[in-house]
Amino acid sequence: MTSNKLFDGLIIFDQVIKSGGFSAAAEALGHSTSFISKEVNKLEARLGVRLLNRTTRSIGLTPEGKAFHLECQQLIGSAELAVNLITHKDLAPKGELKISCPVGFANLYLKPILCEYMSLYPNVTLDLDMNDRRADVISEGFDLAIRASQQLDESSLICRKIYTSKAYTVASKAYLERHGSPHHPMELSKHHCLCYSNLKHPNRWEYTDKKGKPFTVDVRQKVLCNSGEMKLDMAIAGHGICRLPSFYSERAIASGQLEVLFDELPASDIDVFVVYPSRKHLSPKVRAFIDLTVEHLSSR
Repeated sequence: MTSNKLFDGLIIFDQVIKSGGFSAAAEALGHSTSFISKEVNKLEARLGVRLLNRTTRSIGLTPEGKAFHLECQQLIGSAELAVNLITHKDLAPKGELKISCPVGFANLYLKPILCEYMSLYPNVTLDLDMNDRRADVISEGFDLAIRASQQLDESSLICRKIYTSKAYTVASKAYLERHGSPHHPMELSKHHCLCYSNLKHPNRWEYTDKKGKPFTVDVRQKVLCNSGEMKLDMAIAGHGICRLPSFYSERAIASGQLEVLFDELPASDIDVFVVYPSRKHLSPKVRAFIDLTVEHLSSR
């Protein structure tokens, strides 16, 4: 049987975390500090776990508290959305939007989208993690992440494809003069290759032959890293051959810093997805960002 106290204390607990302490939460909610403290104590007693580590100067979430708070945020957000849908109030995007995005894609495409988004929705604040690392969307509390991949394997997340980028196999003229220019991807086993560690198989590169049939090549891995920008810089410096999406490589190709290999045997395209937690309703701030991003990128 579901307890009739199931949701008691959730909003107060969430406010304590948002405010950074009991006194600030009490002021925000219009209660006394002792009342806020007692409600959190009751919640911990009912759950049978400690949610907060308390000192005289600060509070901090326990591992159990961190996991519980993520779920509380989703429940509170869903409840607020349900009320707003019925009352037709507060449907405009507001609150904090936390985004994870690869550096190269952010620098080339995301800047104008973010600037327009902020102009359109002044009640939204942004928390941006521009990083090539593979962020854990749910455990780190991201509203959404932008991922560039040939294939997503996260069934727990909802995903929407927003862009398709060509992938190029590239090297500098200096590297090719020292080591020779490969004429077929199969020759990459004899070359220094710069591989991307965020892929499931970093040293397995996919191509399409002249008849349209896909094939894979196991390349010789000289460098393994999780940064597209680092791979780009190392390729320009002549340290190896790498495969990069166009949003990293097109400027270096246009300027002559890098040469494209295997033009007649293209590498598989790299799709760009926006992903967000499947258990959380799509809030106005997230929906507005996705719609604006699709609008911008569809015209490219």
